[in-house]
Amino acid sequence: QVQLQESGGGSVQAGGSLRLSCTASGNTYSGVSIAWFRQAPGKEREGVASIWTGSSATHYRDSVKGRFIISQDKAKSTVYLQMNTLEPGDTAMYYCAAKHVHYYADYTGYNYWGQGTQVTVSS
Repeated sequence: QVQLQESGGGSVQAGGSLRLSCTASGNTYSGVSIAWFRQAPGKEREGVASIWTGSSATHYRDSVKGRFIISQDKAKSTVYLQMNTLEPGDTAMYYCAAKHVHYYADYTGYNYWGQGTQVTVSS
């Protein structure tokens, strides 16, 4: 079992930045894939970025490459999503999720989820 707790959402103007945090607890010592997903009203949920905690290998969807950075602090069991140059299209509920499988860039199969944190970007 893995428990996840997100924080750091909020409202910013376009061009601004936010950093989301996802703190994991439970069975994470052997390495887990952790991903950030987002879901805007009326749209399907999509994977944004992911990391394999064993090696810090990362993956990004094309629309956020160069703007978002996913990283981890192993000592704090926390994964971060630094979001820069935010756009109104980034407005969504953001969730972190985890799975014990190494295929972090495959955004299916994530079976542990946080409660979500809202990000709103105004123009």
